[in-house]
Amino acid sequence: MTVREINFDGLIGPSHNYAGLSLGNLASTRNAKAVSHPRAAALQGIEKMRANLQLGLSQGIFLPQWRPDGRWLDSLGTNISDAEPAIRAAALSASSMWAANAATVSPAADTDDGRTHLTAANLVTMPHRSHEWPQTLAQLRIAFSDRQAFAVHPPIPAPFGDEGAANHMRLCERHAERGVEIFVYGQSGGPYPSRQHIEASKAVARLHRLDPARTIFAMQSPDAIAAGAFHNDVVAVANEHVLFAHERAFADKERLYADLRSLLPAAQIIEVPDHAISLADAIQSYLFNAQLVTLPDGGMALILPTEAKSVGNVWTWLEQMVAGNGPIRQLVPVDVRQSMANGGGPACLRLRVVADPANVDPRFLVHEGKLDEIAAIVARYWPEEIAPDELADTRLIAQIEQSWLMLVDHLQLSGDLIP
Repeated sequence: MTVREINFDGLIGPSHNYAGLSLGNLASTRNAKAVSHPRAAALQGIEKMRANLQLGLSQGIFLPQWRPDGRWLDSLGTNISDAEPAIRAAALSASSMWAANAATVSPAADTDDGRTHLTAANLVTMPHRSHEWPQTLAQLRIAFSDRQAFAVHPPIPAPFGDEGAANHMRLCERHAERGVEIFVYGQSGGPYPSRQHIEASKAVARLHRLDPARTIFAMQSPDAIAAGAFHNDVVAVANEHVLFAHERAFADKERLYADLRSLLPAAQIIEVPDHAISLADAIQSYLFNAQLVTLPDGGMALILPTEAKSVGNVWTWLEQMVAGNGPIRQLVPVDVRQSMANGGGPACLRLRVVADPANVDPRFLVHEGKLDEIAAIVARYWPEEIAPDELADTRLIAQIEQSWLMLVDHLQLSGDLIP
């Protein structure tokens, strides 16, 4: 069995728009009502996946969800034509593209039944995301249908908010070896609500049959939430034995670091001091909303948005870091500007699964040729742009639905995913 890291990226859907629905997400709020470019957004995401393949990494994909979500609208007693503007925008949201919120994943090495466990996130805090989980769960159950290798759980019930892997980190000496799992929960920060409840995190840990002695629950700093770090992955990222975090990411960093080092003596903590990069600069550049990955040669690379290069002190600090003798040896900027404008960087688009690719449904794994085929469908069918006042346009809605149908039919998933 070959256990490795597989990065599953969410393909940005044809209804990608800027409705400003996410309270506490500064980029989403700042770009509300701007014109979006779904075709360019999806092609940017495909190029990001292609860059991962070129680094020698295994790459998977999650499909966009069917939009508008008619079942959700039915449950509210309305339809896409009659719905109020905010409800219409929520029904058309393409935010499922941020696969970091799809689920929480615990590799087989950490679970007492030797299976990889995945729990779909409920995302109950935000209306536009709260109706994603049924379609997310459907994809997870297809992609990871091998019950000897995987256990896929439905979401934690409301009111306990769970936002998935964006608030979960795992550290280990090697991906295939037993690790330490860190669940980061929040309380309100300034005017912004907590999205990850500690009770949800505890429930996921129990469902995943984790060893309590090797499971840590850490509170996110209220200062970070107030500054716009609506998820932990905006201020911290981990890979194998490395934790890369902002100085003000956690409410009690000393305790977290001590607990981590006692369980994993090989752990290396790279902390970015606030005096060098402020929370504001970290959040503007999405420095930490990056993929920290292990390359085939054993070194680590930080895949981060091109915006990090535009904030001078951020890029200067990063260049100094990789010039040293630390474990992060390479910086890989990627252009995901359309996603960034809605508040999601490279890490938001990715769900990390440590497993044997042979156990995954091959329709959810990609290679260069398959990405070429998906890109051709996107270039032909995805809307070029969507203005805020077009969300009620029946022609646009028909185009969105046709785009999705062409994609799932090409990937031979229409029989499994048609709503």
